[in-house]
Amino acid sequence: MSGKSFPSNILNFILKKIFAITENVDKNLGDVNKILIIRQHNQLGDMLAGVSLFRAVKEKYPKSHLTLLSSIDNYYGVIKNKLIDELIVFDKSKMYNPIELIRFFKKLRAGYDLVIVPVTVSISFTSNFIARISKSNTRIGPKSLDGKPSDSAYFFDRRVDIDWRKYPDSNVSEHILEIVKPFGIDTKDLSSEISFDEFDNIEAKKFISGIQKDPAAIVIGLHVGAGKPANRWSLSKYIELIQKLHNNYNCVFYLTGSDSDSEELNYVISNIKVKLHKYLNKQIPQVAALISNSDLFITNDTGIMHVAGTTLTSQVSLFGPTNPFNWAPCGKNKIFLRKSDLIDDIKVEEVFDVCKVLLENK
Repeated sequence: MSGKSFPSNILNFILKKIFAITENVDKNLGDVNKILIIRQHNQLGDMLAGVSLFRAVKEKYPKSHLTLLSSIDNYYGVIKNKLIDELIVFDKSKMYNPIELIRFFKKLRAGYDLVIVPVTVSISFTSNFIARISKSNTRIGPKSLDGKPSDSAYFFDRRVDIDWRKYPDSNVSEHILEIVKPFGIDTKDLSSEISFDEFDNIEAKKFISGIQKDPAAIVIGLHVGAGKPANRWSLSKYIELIQKLHNNYNCVFYLTGSDSDSEELNYVISNIKVKLHKYLNKQIPQVAALISNSDLFITNDTGIMHVAGTTLTSQVSLFGPTNPFNWAPCGKNKIFLRKSDLIDDIKVEEVFDVCKVLLENK
């Protein structure tokens, strides 16, 4: 704890005295019916890439009731997921309200046979603490990450050392299972999943019919934004790519995003003569339904990349500083391009050539 401030060290010392649990090395978890998985500290992409964990739990305990605790920032990626029986949305801002805090505490104290806190890129003290105050006799959580001990491993009776360094190019969908593999929980199906209903599907088809005047036209979606600037391929290159696809194929285009992407979207639309349609501010299942009904989707390394990755639609994902072997969607028609840490090192011609292969081999 030497790297932390003195007040943090004192607080951790007090919490350890009050909440520390004796470690149990037994790999047998006993009878498991009610399960709580805590993933409140992850972004949308992390959540979707980790669907394999939900599947592994359900394969091991098919009759179990699986509750997922997510955050206000990532719950919308799993609101209709068929692997999840119950969803608890954790909103930190509401925890200052005594009524909301009591409601949240009651849900945690409902009683669980097993609580799991998975790990991807960092250990969350908040997630670990939530696991400890939940009502359960068995809690699985990280003991260390990449050789660095967790300051809050004492909240768990089952503790697992997690080390990405052993498998630097493994996909997160496989890596996230390391937290439960020691207990015989695993799956061979690493695919992600977003469940959408018939209403979502009808809305998607209605949108496509409105832009696809020629039923034979290829439907291509693009997501030109990204939360991190380093993950954004230049808008000028997207414009050039769209023009090149338009010149070579009978196709229609739509752009996904939200109001926060309006500057980028308007720039692209105003700097090209090709008609571009917008599909904005939609729920994740609606976006997944639209991409599922498309022929090709092109995207930066961002949350929507993972949404597209849950579909069977051909996809091109553009990477910069992130390792695509860790984060790119899996599948034979899911292609990623990366040249260096600079995403703009990817050339328009290279992206077009990949699109050409995918479109002509459908």
